[in-house]
Amino acid sequence: MTKKAYRTRHWTKGDIFDDLNFSQAEAASLKIKARILSALLKQVRQHGYTQTELAEVLEDYQPNISNLLNGKISKMSIEKLLTYAYRLNLDAAISLKFRPRSLRIKKMQTA
Repeated sequence: MTKKAYRTRHWTKGDIFDDLNFSQAEAASLKIKARILSALLKQVRQHGYTQTELAEVLEDYQPNISNLLNGKISKMSIEKLLTYAYRLNLDAAISLKFRPRSLRIKKMQTA
């Protein structure tokens, strides 16, 4: 007898952070952290660092490096992630763009 693979379906509003009921400020912070994490992990893979080597390069404790490699960045600050980027020779740039008030109100009403 074969087992059927059951897949959970989840319909998103287009932004996973909205679906998880994060505030707009929290969502913005998590999006930035996720982008930084993605760049860090790409750099780590390209160099083939072990956790021990990475702890030395990033000048941080191994448990923090483990959290980084496992994507557990919720308690890490954006500043800490940017420091990691600097130590991995990555340049960082943050851009901000104006969002008209009408779009902010519309987004709040759909939440």
